[in-house]
Amino acid sequence: MMLLNPKYTHLRSWLETMPEDFETEGEYVYGGRRNLIRKFTATDGTVLNIKRYHAPSGINALIYSFGFRKSKGLRAYQYPKILRQLGIETPEQVAYIEEQRHGLLGLSYFVSIQCPYRHSLYEMLDAKEDLYEGVAVALARFAAHMHNENVQHLDFSPGNILWDYVEANATSPEPPAERYAFSIVDINRMYFGPVDIHRGCRNFARLWGPKHFFCLLAHEYARERGFDANECERLILRYRASFWHRYALKHEVSFKLEL
Repeated sequence: MMLLNPKYTHLRSWLETMPEDFETEGEYVYGGRRNLIRKFTATDGTVLNIKRYHAPSGINALIYSFGFRKSKGLRAYQYPKILRQLGIETPEQVAYIEEQRHGLLGLSYFVSIQCPYRHSLYEMLDAKEDLYEGVAVALARFAAHMHNENVQHLDFSPGNILWDYVEANATSPEPPAERYAFSIVDINRMYFGPVDIHRGCRNFARLWGPKHFFCLLAHEYARERGFDANECERLILRYRASFWHRYALKHEVSFKLEL
């Protein structure tokens, strides 16, 4: 079964054979035995990002196969249209491909346009203030726009937020925060509904960066959403410390955390 964005019907033949060559063609991006991401160049030169989802097992095989819940790949295919209509940048969806095994969901593939942005928020870990100041303010505005549109990325982590510089006009340079563009990826886990101050501030808990980065982010986020700046700062730092303390109980943290 294939769902195909009408804009890319000319790629149907190539997409139909793509699963056969997935393991041997393309460029490895991320993943392992369960979920794997590879980058491909289609026959027309379009650069695609393709994520293969493992076949669900146990009760999940029944839940996804009989429509009690949409599969991860199907959600990843359907959500970009919603987000992009709201002005929230995410790579355009191309196709969703689903294989069946004995009447149950097998491997599935989500195909999207490859995001051209060269940076992720992992870079904020050791960033200097002259870089992270602009990124923090711009990220706060990006997140505030999402939350004001009743959208929350439930896996808002450093690798799922891509960014790049936007070239400023030499004759009328833009303010620092306007020099950055953001795109969210891995969007199969989303929340659609009101995002209050607690839900919104908790959304930043998994991000990396110096403490001052989050203070800057908190104040701009509060300004964009009409919240109290000191309360936003308190909540963001509290939720972040709580997350990383819990994380450190089960995992080794290989970098210095400033909480």
